[in-house]
Amino acid sequence: MSRHVFGHFLVRSFRPAFAGGALLFLAPGPAAAGAEKVVFNRDVRPILSRHCFACHGPDAKKREAKLRLDRREDAVAAEAFVPGDAGASELIARLFSDDPDEVMPPPDKGEPLSDAQKAALKAWIEQGAEYQPHWAFLAPEMPSVPGLAAGAGEGDDADFPVRGPVDAFVLTKLRENGLRPAAPATRESWLRRVTIDLTGLPPTLAEIDAFLADHAPGAHERVVDRLLDSGAYGERMANDWLDVARYGDTYGRHEDFNCVVWPYRDWVIEAFNRNLPYDRFAILQTAGDLLPGAGQAEIVPTAFNRIHMQMNEAGSDPEEFRCENVADRVVTNAHAFLGLTMECCRCHDHKYDPLTTRDFYSLAAFFDNIDELGLYCRFTNAVTPPSVFVLSAEQRRAVEANAAELTKKLAEREAARPGAEARFHAWLKSNHPPVARPEHSALEGFLTMVGKPRAPHAMPGPVDAFSFDEIHDKRLIPNTARPDAVAESYKNIHPIAGPKGLGKALLFEDGRDNAIHLKGAAIFDRTDAFTLAAWVRLDGDLDEGPIVHYSRSALEAAHRGYELTVERNRVVLKLAHFWPGNAIAIRTREPLEVGRWTHVAGTCDGSSQAAGLRLYLDGKAADSEVLRDLLYRDIGYVREWGDFDTEQVADADVVPELHPALAGRINSKSFRNGALDEVRLYDRDLSAPEVAIVAGLDEKARDAAWLDWYLREIDEPWRALTAEIKALRETENRLSTEATEMMAMREMETPRQTFILTRGRFDDRGEEVSPATPGSLPPLPEAYPRNRLGFAKWLTDGSNPLTARVEVNRLWQLFFGRGLVGTPEDFGTQGELPTHPELLDWLALHFQNETGWDIKALCREIVLSSTYRQATLPRDPAIPREDPQNRLLAHGPRLRLTAEQLRDQALSVAGILGRTIGGPSVKPYQPAGIWEEGGTQHTYRRDRGEALFRRSLYTFWRRTMPPPSMQVFDAPSREFCQLRRNETANPLQALTVLNDPQYVEAARLLAERLVAEYPAPDADGDAARIARAFRLLTARAPRAGEADILTAILADARAEFAANPGGARQLVHETGEAPVDESLPPAEVAATAMMVRALFGYEEVLCKL
Repeated sequence: MSRHVFGHFLVRSFRPAFAGGALLFLAPGPAAAGAEKVVFNRDVRPILSRHCFACHGPDAKKREAKLRLDRREDAVAAEAFVPGDAGASELIARLFSDDPDEVMPPPDKGEPLSDAQKAALKAWIEQGAEYQPHWAFLAPEMPSVPGLAAGAGEGDDADFPVRGPVDAFVLTKLRENGLRPAAPATRESWLRRVTIDLTGLPPTLAEIDAFLADHAPGAHERVVDRLLDSGAYGERMANDWLDVARYGDTYGRHEDFNCVVWPYRDWVIEAFNRNLPYDRFAILQTAGDLLPGAGQAEIVPTAFNRIHMQMNEAGSDPEEFRCENVADRVVTNAHAFLGLTMECCRCHDHKYDPLTTRDFYSLAAFFDNIDELGLYCRFTNAVTPPSVFVLSAEQRRAVEANAAELTKKLAEREAARPGAEARFHAWLKSNHPPVARPEHSALEGFLTMVGKPRAPHAMPGPVDAFSFDEIHDKRLIPNTARPDAVAESYKNIHPIAGPKGLGKALLFEDGRDNAIHLKGAAIFDRTDAFTLAAWVRLDGDLDEGPIVHYSRSALEAAHRGYELTVERNRVVLKLAHFWPGNAIAIRTREPLEVGRWTHVAGTCDGSSQAAGLRLYLDGKAADSEVLRDLLYRDIGYVREWGDFDTEQVADADVVPELHPALAGRINSKSFRNGALDEVRLYDRDLSAPEVAIVAGLDEKARDAAWLDWYLREIDEPWRALTAEIKALRETENRLSTEATEMMAMREMETPRQTFILTRGRFDDRGEEVSPATPGSLPPLPEAYPRNRLGFAKWLTDGSNPLTARVEVNRLWQLFFGRGLVGTPEDFGTQGELPTHPELLDWLALHFQNETGWDIKALCREIVLSSTYRQATLPRDPAIPREDPQNRLLAHGPRLRLTAEQLRDQALSVAGILGRTIGGPSVKPYQPAGIWEEGGTQHTYRRDRGEALFRRSLYTFWRRTMPPPSMQVFDAPSREFCQLRRNETANPLQALTVLNDPQYVEAARLLAERLVAEYPAPDADGDAARIARAFRLLTARAPRAGEADILTAILADARAEFAANPGGARQLVHETGEAPVDESLPPAEVAATAMMVRALFGYEEVLCKL
């Protein structure tokens, strides 16, 4: 077919909206106004901030010549300014100097000041050189609304009725600049604009027709109320907030593993849909876990502070990346809620704003108090703790019922203890306690009941036992308790003499590759009772080394399992799902004696509590301290073990084997400079007398010490209750394993110390700091706690000058493309001044005090204003050149749709967009091999069926490789907090809407609808198809010229496919997975699809006008 018309249509579609040009002055400058008062914040501070503060500002370490210009007292003392006398001011002399050694700024350090800027500074000094605090740090004051009559417009602006304060402030500013507002947008244009702005979707034909037919008063209000009440509103608003929250479905760094965070996204959607007040919205995300009675609903939002990028590279220092995590929280909260750039304060005082390094780390102290490792795991998909279970109503009922029954049974067993003890003492009257039979090895622990004649009662032996007396092929060790199993080392073993009378032991010298794999040995879970025991000799100090363990690598490296280990010569027993936040552990207070054999044993009762762990040295209970006491998920390896991406494991049986092991493991320190002997694993928690027997003690235990043994082995009522408790704990473990788990915040009971890190280096600690707000802002009220909850309350406190301003500015940006402050993330001195400062403060105070932080109310006020209802075409054709960013709001917003809105629009008009709200992320069409090209070691496996057509909000977001069809339209990677998206224009955008499978399939589906509704391939049928498609995508009928171009495209395509029917079948049948309507002629569908594809690239379809 001819490409000329088709190509012309696309080129026209992607032309820039406005040409660049000189900016219009927002207010008359002092140089032009003669004796007009020079305002420091408006006229002077921007000059000093841009040209002077880098060398003469707040940062003491970068300050030159000991001159500080950001504070009046310092500048005046240095005679840089002599108030009232510019001629005597050194600053003026330097600014006007022709000497390159004297002029300021120095020629090699920045651009010179303009004549207007010099004149402004001179006039300011002559007027007294008065300073002002930076505008954003001053509390907003409710301004007087300009006295413009509400209702009908006046004179030349009769078609711009002042509907409220928004219009009054905007119209006043326009008149100050000699401008007039644009004419009102057409009803079709406004409807499409507001529908996309509030829902992210285009209006349907039924909605268009209904609005055009509704001429009763309040028609616009009824549309807005309907849109605000729709579920799509929450999805649209959430999409923007997720940029702020740096939401992604992967961790981001290194191998960029998947993580489960979609419940947070769903909470954001729900929060907007139920119109959660913004103060509550902020508090829940910052500190919901600290609210009284906090449950799932309050804890899920705190993922906001956990979904930053995280690292898992081997060799990474956990503390380094834990500090990175904390720093990200500081920066994100500063951007999102305060509009401040805190990044540079991590290493030095801010060069331009009154923000210090102490401020940064005092804020960090609020976010530093969670029990996190700093890394995510390379070998499992375990969620990095702290975390929260996200339960359905059915799951919650099951969990609560099981927990209630477990509490009941534990209470029953405790109440049964007196009776059990009475039975034990009665039993003792006719039975002697067990003793070790000398004819059997004490280590095997056979016991005989003496007293009444009876068969010997034997203490069950270990389930696995390794004595090292026999070694085959220099690396194979028999399991004396399990003849069909064997331990294997991958290097030659060095036997030595063991403890006296116990044969041979194994010596571990260099600590390299010394793991001995106990193949076929027992594996325990957190609900199992078990005992690990061995003889240990240290021949030197040992920083870290496992005795016996079940884990891929060190538990401190985020691996699951259990271990009996030596750390700094002290014995530790750990069980972990993910260390340290989801684990239990205890440690002996006294170290092992170097050079001496010590029998070491650790027992676990299966309660998943630190109180259920015991450590013994030489058969006696060791004084121990609790390291961690919160274990709430499985410690075993499931099918995801060892695989970079569980989706790549097609066969559940294809999982690398993992066995318990001795002495070593990969990527971690191993047992060295010492020896091990007589390693035993028991499938029960041995009682204290049993441990003594296993340790070879000859002394007879007191009768009462055998109570635990009696209850476990003899007393049937007690044994029955214990079996019920174990079953309930196994159910608890199963329910937790089945539940969706997500990262969240959870405060540590003992606050972590926070230090100023010199130059931001994690290993260079300076002065300790306490939680505090920046010194340039109002202090934390005494009534607020010194934790995240106090910080969250401070954010939304009436004394905070920033939070409300930042949020209303962000919401304004949603509708107009730029905020009243054009740098929404930076309200500091380097950010832009507000174009309408009085309007900004009115909106902030109205939002905070009059609406009660009501987001829907504020959105409603904006979109119903005459300012928003303006046409995009200004009255004065010079305005696009003078004010290309529409700072003065002389016309309506003319903006390209976001990447998500473009895709959703195509799916919507095609009639295939899924409307289910919430749920796990989905994987629609993407190029084959896209993830591998990004070096992520993952394979993109697209979904099938309805998942392909869900709203773009639900598309799986890999941070190292975001969806390319959305990235080309400036969707961010979401590696960091972002309050605004850039808008670029490039050829790939046209190619995407023309050729991307999602758009091609949408065009084909819409074409099928058009052909089915208007089957006749004649002029009337073509006109009807074109008109319907055009209205679906633009909300209006095509003009004659537009219809002519589309008719020509359709005719060319029809001719081409008539000559090439195979091409038609290929387009219809080979793109996408949506079913094909076989009753329709392929050539006609294909030709119509070509017309729709061209329309997808039309400027008015790509933009909201």
